[in-house]
Amino acid sequence: MYSCAASRDQARLVFDMARVAVEQSPALSKHLKVYRNAIVREETHGTYKALSAEAGIQHGLSAHGVIFDELHVSNREMWEVMLSSQGARRQPLTVALTTAGYDRKSVCWELWKYAENVRDGAIVDPTFLAAIHAAPKGSDWKSEETWASANPNLGVSVKLDFLRSECARAVEMPAYESAFRTLYLNQWVEVESRWLRMDQWMQGSKSCPVDLRGRECFGGLDLATTFDTTAFVLLFPLEDGTYWVEPHFWIPEENMRQRVLRDKVPYDAWAKQGHLTLTHGNVTDYEKVRLDINALREKYNIRQVAADRWNSTMLTTALQGDGLDLVGFGQGYGSMSAPSHQLEAFVVGGKLLHNSPVLDWQAANVAIQQDHSGNIKPSKAKSTERIDGVVSLVMAIGIHSTATAPPERSWDIIAL
Repeated sequence: MYSCAASRDQARLVFDMARVAVEQSPALSKHLKVYRNAIVREETHGTYKALSAEAGIQHGLSAHGVIFDELHVSNREMWEVMLSSQGARRQPLTVALTTAGYDRKSVCWELWKYAENVRDGAIVDPTFLAAIHAAPKGSDWKSEETWASANPNLGVSVKLDFLRSECARAVEMPAYESAFRTLYLNQWVEVESRWLRMDQWMQGSKSCPVDLRGRECFGGLDLATTFDTTAFVLLFPLEDGTYWVEPHFWIPEENMRQRVLRDKVPYDAWAKQGHLTLTHGNVTDYEKVRLDINALREKYNIRQVAADRWNSTMLTTALQGDGLDLVGFGQGYGSMSAPSHQLEAFVVGGKLLHNSPVLDWQAANVAIQQDHSGNIKPSKAKSTERIDGVVSLVMAIGIHSTATAPPERSWDIIAL
């Protein structure tokens, strides 16, 4: 018998509960021996172990029972291998335990839909027992009645005060809404969730409260692909604990009209108002971008600038040659998640100040991508329109956090 999961720690959760049950039961202890990684019944040569996908796919097994925990984060191959391992058994049993997830191409989604069909009578399968506790479609996810429908043990193993606290967090931080609904309401949601609440974002829309000349700031640079905007965003820490955001955008002049029609936003008006710069030609003129950034270096004390380390172009090389301290910044969860969460906290707390209709538009477009550990990052692929300014802002926050973090404490060892 085996308990399985995507990770070793997850697979051991069920195993460790079984181990404790045996150790605390005199009746079970008479027949079973507990070892660190196995529970064994010697007279029948029966063994119970925990397996994970991290250890590689397990072929050649002959499983009598399989407990698959958190199937929504497990891979299809391990699921199919464990099922096929029961072929020699007369009465094998497989139990799948899971919350809902995001991936509608996963084996978990397929099993979920099959379970619904069996439960509803669309499929007759006497060998399959479906038990689904989930909030009904269209129900109010903030309602305590909805929580009860998805949590039959509410008030016992799941505390009501805890759900109230988690729900309040999801209301204030929309990025957490998907996690709340999958984990506690058992609802399948789209991974692309709209990120920032615009009423919270717009509370920071105001004029700059201080003179910025000569002030220290940190930058994020996101270079345009075919139809994106090139964005350079500066983040100024202010004395009262707030942050002023000064974004700069560039698009090609020749295809500006095409962009107005396609994106349905007034690039032409924004250019006249000074909120973005038009460069000559039908592709962004990076030499113009370079000259503008160097002019900003003369005006402000730009300490560091973060740029996508995989987008190494002649512009970034030239800017480094000009003396700009430009740092490569990864676009994965490891680099982007912490500053993304920080940006979210700044917006909710009213600490982010700005005055740019271009950045406002892009903030309204942002959808996030979220992994199963709660890490987040802005997703250009899943966002409705351009988000380059927000990506640059996240990088600026990230490089500011890195540059201003206190040094690790060192210890002097003194022999007495």
